[in-house]
Amino acid sequence: MPDKRVGLASLVALCGIGLLATGPAYAQAPRAMNMDLATRPVIGNGLTFPVTDVGSGPAVLLLHGFPDDRHMWRYQAQALVDAGFRVIAPDLRGYGDAPRPQDPKDYGVPIAVRDVVGILDTLGVQQVQLVAHDWGAAVGWRLAAEHPARVTRYVAMSVGAPGARTSIQQREKSWYMLFFRQAGIAEQQLMANNWELFREWSRNPVDIDRWLQNLSRPGALTAALNWYRASGGAPATPTAPPPQVQCPTLGLWSDGDNHLTEYAMRTSGQRMKGPFEYARITGASHWMMVDRPADINARLLGFLKK
Repeated sequence: MPDKRVGLASLVALCGIGLLATGPAYAQAPRAMNMDLATRPVIGNGLTFPVTDVGSGPAVLLLHGFPDDRHMWRYQAQALVDAGFRVIAPDLRGYGDAPRPQDPKDYGVPIAVRDVVGILDTLGVQQVQLVAHDWGAAVGWRLAAEHPARVTRYVAMSVGAPGARTSIQQREKSWYMLFFRQAGIAEQQLMANNWELFREWSRNPVDIDRWLQNLSRPGALTAALNWYRASGGAPATPTAPPPQVQCPTLGLWSDGDNHLTEYAMRTSGQRMKGPFEYARITGASHWMMVDRPADINARLLGFLKK
């Protein structure tokens, strides 16, 4: 497959906002990348995935979670490319423009790991620094643990290392995970009254229109919910605990997260072999990379450039 990655010379065409701003007041403002202009189909594990592949230099792999796609990383992708990294951001199966199998048996963290490894193999990428959020972070913990030669550094966002005790606070927050497993019922109730319950659950007006446009397509909502139906219900507890992660890891959790508690992330160092750093992001929801992009970008670059 010919290499059609977008190089540094094409960055101007990729910037969705901020190109006309001038002066120091705008110098630090995060710019959003138009991910579609740098996206191409890539085969992994027998399926074809849309993958944003842009920039040159050390590779940084970005993995999203529910109910997102590669566009969630638009502010981080631009900052990473500007800093001299190659960004690789796929839509995971069941999300965005990726394949949408309807059987829960076609989902699960181990399957997603094989998808990601297959994508990297097709791209000829042997090593990455990994940044992942939500279900992507659950995949990331397993990927880093089972393929230590391929992940040199890991930034886990929202979801901590597997094996943490589930507190009563987390059980209370996790009501939706069991609800999402109710095939047919969950779809019907989430879509009712112009997606009223889904809007209330997400509490995120920034990306809601993009999410609903994606999830309204035939089979899309069921495909996204199949991640919960295949796993037993929670991103924090994959079906089979992987070996412990050995690479340097940074954990990020946001104090406005309505879905996951701080405990599992803050204590991740107790359940891994490599060095662990933790940072608490203030004033951000579960989707901290959209709510506080400048803060997140600074922390990513500070960790990945070590």
